[in-house]
Amino acid sequence: MQNITELHRLASPFPKPQAICADGPTLWLSSRETKRFYAVERSTLKVTWEIPVPDGDTVWGVTRHGDALYVVCGVDLPNVDGRRIRRVRPGQGFDPAFVLPCPDGMGSHLSHDGASLVLSQWYPQKLISVGADGTPGRVLKSPHQVVGHCHVGGQFYLATTTDEESDEYFLEKLDPRTGGCVVLARIGFSARGLAFDGVSFWTNHRERNQIVGFARPRE
Repeated sequence: MQNITELHRLASPFPKPQAICADGPTLWLSSRETKRFYAVERSTLKVTWEIPVPDGDTVWGVTRHGDALYVVCGVDLPNVDGRRIRRVRPGQGFDPAFVLPCPDGMGSHLSHDGASLVLSQWYPQKLISVGADGTPGRVLKSPHQVVGHCHVGGQFYLATTTDEESDEYFLEKLDPRTGGCVVLARIGFSARGLAFDGVSFWTNHRERNQIVGFARPRE
């Protein structure tokens, strides 16, 4: 199995980077430690905007759709299932009128497949389409635990593991038409989140306070 080819391994401008979304020249990121949400210039990692997360929650995952960002929020405590999807207006803040409960109170990362938000659940190993009113729709099963995902060219790309305490983390591709999933490469460290900037992928090595860019593997 091929290993990913790292292009960048950069010191995060804040500790414990968690959520990540690539949006043109901007990376949208969160910190598990500071409980803040950030816009970061991708070329320099300069913070260009930041906001505290309401209620002292953590932003676990983020995706962009239209003129807004959608984030998974929840408290940072073990065995707590009360996560919610919230909307953030860039430069303005969290929309107090938009709060959707995650199915079964669980969820970590988000993407948008062009039709709906798609929420991943780590331990249940699922991707779930979420309607505008929060109603769960189609469910896709992952053979492994999902620690990040994004939607690229009609396919879901997943960062996965079977043992979160190890360095056995992988990049996989899930075809929503068939439900088939294939391993593309070994990531080789405890990744958190997954984003695609149109050319390459991005993730966080949270425990080392680093943001990592890597090349799209040959398929």
